[in-house]
Amino acid sequence: MHKLNLPEYPYKLRTSDEKIQIFDIWRKKYIALTPEEWVRQHFLHFLTDHKNFPESLISVESGLKVATRNKRTDALVYNKQGKPILLIECKAPEVKITQDVFDQIIRYNMTLKVNYLMVTNGLTHFCCRLDFKNNSWQFLKEIPDFNTLI
Repeated sequence: MHKLNLPEYPYKLRTSDEKIQIFDIWRKKYIALTPEEWVRQHFLHFLTDHKNFPESLISVESGLKVATRNKRTDALVYNKQGKPILLIECKAPEVKITQDVFDQIIRYNMTLKVNYLMVTNGLTHFCCRLDFKNNSWQFLKEIPDFNTLI
């Protein structure tokens, strides 16, 4: 798999039906190891291991209705009161983070209305804070610690 701009973690791999799978602690099962899944697992472990995000407050591939279509979020983080506060979109390392990627996560957020959006391809990471009251947003210089999210 591609070398990422994220810390390593002790992942578990196995082969099933001649396909490599990676263990997902959130879904509690082995998942097909795609480039996007490689990024998602590394990024979520970065958040839990280095940014104090509680594992129990992260949901992976949650169902979501956008207009009339059923979609799935890559990851959604909740605060301690159970309210969604952060939406994460992961792409494979070879996928450039373009306006189309931001448009996708913004469409998802029209339903969720979370205050933070993160986009990563494992090499480049973006985090922005939304201010719905003033209808504005701000890119953050670094990924915040869980305890600083409002």
